[in-house]
Amino acid sequence: MASRLRIFNVNQIINYVIHKGRPKCPVFLQPRWRSTLNAAVPPKTQSNRKLLIGAAFGAVGIGFGLYNYFLPSESKQKHTAGVALTEKVDFTRNDNIVDIKPSREISGPANNIGLDLTLYQYQTCPFCCKVRAFLEFYGIPYKIIEVNPVMRQQLKFSKYKKVPILIAEDKEASKKHQLNDSSVIISILGTFLQDVPFGLDSVLKYYVPVAYINEEGKEVEEIMNKYFLMFGDKYKESADTYLKKERQWRKWADSVFVHVLSPNIYRTYDEALQAFNYFSEVGEWEKNFSAIERLIVIYVGATAMYFVGRRLKKKHALKDDVRESLYDTCKQWMKEIGSQKKFMGGDMPNLADLAVYGMLSSIEGCLAFQDLLKNTNIGPWYYNVKEAVVNHHGYQKLKL
Repeated sequence: MASRLRIFNVNQIINYVIHKGRPKCPVFLQPRWRSTLNAAVPPKTQSNRKLLIGAAFGAVGIGFGLYNYFLPSESKQKHTAGVALTEKVDFTRNDNIVDIKPSREISGPANNIGLDLTLYQYQTCPFCCKVRAFLEFYGIPYKIIEVNPVMRQQLKFSKYKKVPILIAEDKEASKKHQLNDSSVIISILGTFLQDVPFGLDSVLKYYVPVAYINEEGKEVEEIMNKYFLMFGDKYKESADTYLKKERQWRKWADSVFVHVLSPNIYRTYDEALQAFNYFSEVGEWEKNFSAIERLIVIYVGATAMYFVGRRLKKKHALKDDVRESLYDTCKQWMKEIGSQKKFMGGDMPNLADLAVYGMLSSIEGCLAFQDLLKNTNIGPWYYNVKEAVVNHHGYQKLKL
């Protein structure tokens, strides 16, 4: 089926996203599914020397690659007045995924949702940690494939080269779907869990990416409702304020909170080296990668990320002592929760709690995290969410 092409100016694009009941609007904006949209191992070379040089350059690349993973995945491009919008067709289907032995498997009680899930990840990528927090909170079993950060050969099947990538195999349809972007993954699965019998295929129709040409002439894809759960007939207007706040703080995690993490764990070279040794330990690099790959990633990666951290500090206008910026953001989060609630979601973590917790868990073994516990009151909230995640408290909310 050919893609549909339309030309819009900026005001029309806004109307395209907001207005309900428009003719020819994407299926995710139709009235039944509008949710709250209307409410506010590298290949062998000829010599070890070539291997070392190549891997060293690869590791430097990792530094800047990891820099991208610490950025929000939403588009930051400015648009001109005229852009071309194209709705993607069958956008998640991927029949080129090869079977790879998982690094490990995570069990959980929600084993009857009809999906086999495989997460391609870096263990300490904050966006990957966010997805894992969601899956484990709801007790959803999944497999993990640890991606080699030098060669990334595990991602050969994918045009999209960032992590996390979640492969969702429908057991009944024998069909594999590739889901990209942590916030989109969580929104899709969050909607799916509202009505499991409705099926993943049916849910995916409401998260169709729209491609447009930006002012630089490049094609950019965006899922306009990436932070929305689609409740359909189950939507209650009384939940408007709660859901709006949940979306607001999910976006805040991607656009604000994540930016203070990298400059803090790479504040000095010693801290960067300590962080990479921690990443190696929790990511089981010794088990998953060759010794030379692991050492190159640790030492060259730590060096690269030390300089990237300084660049991020300047880019995001953090304080001279970046620890103060970390403390400030966490105090902002705790102030919003207030003293009367256990979580942002009340008595149970919501998607915003899981997002911030997941990202913060990525630095739990770093010096910055220990300083954070000493200088803010975020500790009790953090460990309460951790308990809820580890013990799958969200499973009791599922109607399976």
